[in-house]
Amino acid sequence: MGETFAKSHHALLSKGDENEMEIFGYKTQGCRKAMCIAGYILSCGVLRLVFYWKPAWDVWANCIPCSLQEADVTLLRTTDEFQIYSRKKVTWISVSALNKFRSDYPIIADENSIINKAIMKPELKVRCIQVQKIRYIWNNPEQQFQKVGSLEDSHTCSDIHAKFGSGLRYEEQEIRRLICGPNAIDIQVVPIWKLLIKEVLNPFYVFQLFSVCLWFAEDYKEYAIAIIIMSLLSIALTVYDLRKQSMKLHRLVESHNSVKVTVCRKDKGFQELESHHLVPGDVLALTGGKALMPCDAILIGGGCIVNEGMLTGESIPVTKTHLPQAHDSRPWRTCCAEDYKRHVLFCGTEVIQTKADGNGPARAVVLRTGFNTAKGDLVRSILYPKPMNFKLYRDALRFLISLIVLATIGMIYAVCVFALNGEEAGEVVKKALDVITIAVPPALPAALTTGIIYTQGRLKKKGIFCISPQRINVCGQLNLICFDKTGTLTEDGLDLWGVIASEGNSFQKVHSFTSGRSLPWGPMCGAMASCHSLIVLDGKIQGDPLDLKMFEATNWEIEDSSDDHVKNGEFTHAVVIKPGPKASNVPVEGIAILHQFPFSSALQRMSVIAQEIGGEQQVFMKGAPETVTKFCRPETVPPGFASELQLYAARGFRVIGLAHKILQAGRQAAGLPREEVESDLTFLGLLIMENRLKAESKPVLEELSAARIRSVMVTGDNIQTAVTVAKNAGMISNTSQVILIEANELSGSPSASITWKLLEESKPNGYRNLETYIHVGGRFSSEVGRSSYHFAMSGKSYQVITQHFSYLLPKLLVNGTVFARMSPGQKSSLVEEFQKLDYFVGMCGDGANDCGALKVAHAGISLSEQEASVASPFTSRTPSIECVPELIRQGRAALVTSFCVFKYMALYSTIQYLGVLLLYWQLNSFGNYQFLFQDLAITTVIGITMSLNGAYPKLVPYRPPGQLISPPLLLSMVLNILFSLCMQVFGFVIVQKQPWYAQHNIYSACLGGNKSHVQNSSSTATIGFTGTEHADAREGEDNGYKSYENTTVWLLSTINCLMVALVFSKGKPFRQPVYTNYIFVLMLAVQLGICVFFVFADIDGLYSQMDLVCTPTFWRISMVIMLLVTFAMSFIVEETVIENRALWMLLKKCFRYQSKSLYKRLQRMLEQDSAWPPLNETIFSESRVIPVEDNRIAYRNPVFESNEDML
Repeated sequence: MGETFAKSHHALLSKGDENEMEIFGYKTQGCRKAMCIAGYILSCGVLRLVFYWKPAWDVWANCIPCSLQEADVTLLRTTDEFQIYSRKKVTWISVSALNKFRSDYPIIADENSIINKAIMKPELKVRCIQVQKIRYIWNNPEQQFQKVGSLEDSHTCSDIHAKFGSGLRYEEQEIRRLICGPNAIDIQVVPIWKLLIKEVLNPFYVFQLFSVCLWFAEDYKEYAIAIIIMSLLSIALTVYDLRKQSMKLHRLVESHNSVKVTVCRKDKGFQELESHHLVPGDVLALTGGKALMPCDAILIGGGCIVNEGMLTGESIPVTKTHLPQAHDSRPWRTCCAEDYKRHVLFCGTEVIQTKADGNGPARAVVLRTGFNTAKGDLVRSILYPKPMNFKLYRDALRFLISLIVLATIGMIYAVCVFALNGEEAGEVVKKALDVITIAVPPALPAALTTGIIYTQGRLKKKGIFCISPQRINVCGQLNLICFDKTGTLTEDGLDLWGVIASEGNSFQKVHSFTSGRSLPWGPMCGAMASCHSLIVLDGKIQGDPLDLKMFEATNWEIEDSSDDHVKNGEFTHAVVIKPGPKASNVPVEGIAILHQFPFSSALQRMSVIAQEIGGEQQVFMKGAPETVTKFCRPETVPPGFASELQLYAARGFRVIGLAHKILQAGRQAAGLPREEVESDLTFLGLLIMENRLKAESKPVLEELSAARIRSVMVTGDNIQTAVTVAKNAGMISNTSQVILIEANELSGSPSASITWKLLEESKPNGYRNLETYIHVGGRFSSEVGRSSYHFAMSGKSYQVITQHFSYLLPKLLVNGTVFARMSPGQKSSLVEEFQKLDYFVGMCGDGANDCGALKVAHAGISLSEQEASVASPFTSRTPSIECVPELIRQGRAALVTSFCVFKYMALYSTIQYLGVLLLYWQLNSFGNYQFLFQDLAITTVIGITMSLNGAYPKLVPYRPPGQLISPPLLLSMVLNILFSLCMQVFGFVIVQKQPWYAQHNIYSACLGGNKSHVQNSSSTATIGFTGTEHADAREGEDNGYKSYENTTVWLLSTINCLMVALVFSKGKPFRQPVYTNYIFVLMLAVQLGICVFFVFADIDGLYSQMDLVCTPTFWRISMVIMLLVTFAMSFIVEETVIENRALWMLLKKCFRYQSKSLYKRLQRMLEQDSAWPPLNETIFSESRVIPVEDNRIAYRNPVFESNEDML
């Protein structure tokens, strides 16, 4: 019974998705709710505020657990390590008003639709919840909440054509619209009052409000007003920034919410309507010129050319083809494999051209609407970013909690001292609460934020824009950077170097294009002229840069036929290509491209069906050479294919394979399945493209290597090319060896194999113009040593390893440097796997196919300013990887600044706390102006200016500490607190032993003082905070704070704050030296000058205002000596112990401390394993018996957490 209830009470929402959550069912109970309301009233709203901060407590207090079917409130919890709770109310949608339905008749034509299963009969109602802009409805038969707003994934290709090809009935469309919601990515500009309330209810500002009320009660008006002004300014700036972001996001999506579309209605034909009325299952007619897609849709008829710059970051035309009417029982996505996207038009992309077919204009079935679309998902990633769990912030919270504990001890001490001395209860409470505002610095979050704002400004000046400022500190911990190759490490453009034709089962001489000679006519020339996705747009040829370079080399021209024509009963919109004036003698008039199978990074190939004008139809294929040869007849592939490919790939060339075949006469191009078209091809040869390394790539990678930051290449290019580029760029040194990892699934068996092969470079004979080529299968060089090697693998091998050899994956990643032929999904997976090994991972790409990896990395750096870059925390205006070391430098400086500011603010509050508790012993305290000077003139100014130090220009080979709870930082804090405590206690005790000291006469030390003033004041010198009999005296010149102890302790603690600020203001190796922070040094000098003036000045008016008393010159000099001794001790300890890296490394060695990071543990283990790596060996997945490490930690994704203690 209990298990059944637990199962019905709890479930997973969006299981397996990135946004997976746990959902719990609850029912509101009247008596509980009444008790909570009474609690709100009795607590003056405090309980309601706590429930606002903790929604789970709100649900637990107001509701009782129940099954999800009965629930009127749901509690959601994220399944990641953060386990964030949110409360959602279950609402009802009524469809009875739309029409009268028979209880036994399916409301939606598709009986298997989730909508049919969700409508409760006979009530005709639907239960739903809204989570992060996505609507979930209750599926009655399956007893769970399911996402709505998209077609079910279970539909087959034939289902989509049959069920939705002719459109929806009007009534069904209305029901779907009501249940799925409008097709709109609606981002309302949040009203200022809402932003204001949300910001004011932040715990930090609530604590400040408490502090301000307390200060007003104690007549500490000046600082209270100053804090109010600063808080209002901070709130105003935050609200302005949030409002600006809200408006920017609103403008980003508003254009997609009001598009006119043409929809096909069953039995009613075509009609025009607003795009927000679209529902999943509608049929769009795509006609006319350019248009934005208002939803995700599956193309079921005709063809389209779209600009997917919003998604990929590349503003190049992409060809889309219609979904085949395959009679396959598998779901349409499975049937289309990884290349299903070639049939999908994504929301936010621009349709440039449409191509009709024999059944009319291009048509598409609406697949997803609203926030379920690709555009909606992008917007949701901005609205609901992945939470941060950087150790600095967690440690800061722990430290604040420890300060609160310290404040609690102080409160108990204050209550005891004042209560035992007979103080009024009100005064005792005030003084006890005052300890909290002293021990816990209210300005700490603002001071930490200031440093981030300064760093953000410096990054902006360098052309690096940040949309997630909290990740700046994380950049200071990066120790592994993944780079895309093309457009990131190498130039965007490709130059055509030459063509190597294959004739008679052998390669011919290289045809070089640098000589200016045109390629003679033949199948190779025909393939280069027609096997592409280029289009003519506004009189200009546009498309993929590689296609463009290849086509330009043929000297042919494109004539985009604007007239649709029928040929052999087939309705076509053909692209016609004709020889240009500079083309070589061609015996054909031109070529018409009849049908395209567009290029896909997943399939690594493209093909076209083309026809010579007046001639026969041919198939041309272009793609990765190793992929193209799989579709060719073996006898047409030269025996030396592998070595020839390696030869040119070793030079860093981009190598493309070409193939063709002649189609049988009478076959209709559009009706042929791709499997039939791409079979029995004849291999034509290799196209050699030169992709030059960017000038700045090698120096940047060398700089990162010198700083012990790993560089990894993640590319979609050939593995041989990638290895060569990695060597040329300096990722792989000349003394290192590369081991190729090949993993394959065994045909007809569920097992797989993995092989380690050594790649060797050698000088080939007969190729004088080429330097080296890669030879597979050498012996490991004992001279180099087993520690100096790099693994290289393809995306296919990576996929097999993750599925069959997951226990080996961590060991391979520790030395993995080149990952080639990687799909976008594999790139994201690789970044996450590196994170599981406790690496702090950065990802740098140009936006194309890198968006997923840019989002999941600790720091994603996009080199593209396209719309896709909004998913990346950082965007560089300059498309150069020089931004990577700059970002790391600034991140390190920001991280160290955060530690400096945190240490200073914590120590300042502790110094003030110790001083106040000392004076509490005599029922005394600091005066209001004394507090004001310390809080406003000293600490606020230091907090603002301490963070102005710039980043040190050189990256050192170690990172700054990533956590507060580390021995050096804790020792620094403890020692400085002890120094301050000793100095203040020493001053407090010694001043009482001076011969001129008189407890009841505060002018006894200055014999020249005004006698009448002395007489008037002596009687009130020790009032402290006694009762009402001294109220009149307080209102006079002496307010009761004046004493020798007060003067001594205040002057010592105030100047001590300045000394600590100077000691804690770190310079090299992560920040510029402190003397380069001119404003900070100037402010410190001015503050110190004023404090020294306070020490030695003897001005009655000034001393009276600051609650100071006159002391002999000898005592003033004694205080200066105490301060100098304390400063010398603090400075020496900080420089010789705390900042002495060699000392801490020695201590680590003596105590045999080793890093707990998983990748470090693996490295240590592999260094001791003489059998690793197993060269020239093959292992089968069934033969595994020994795990990587018996006590190895189970896989986890710490995201923004590292267990490594770095000094």
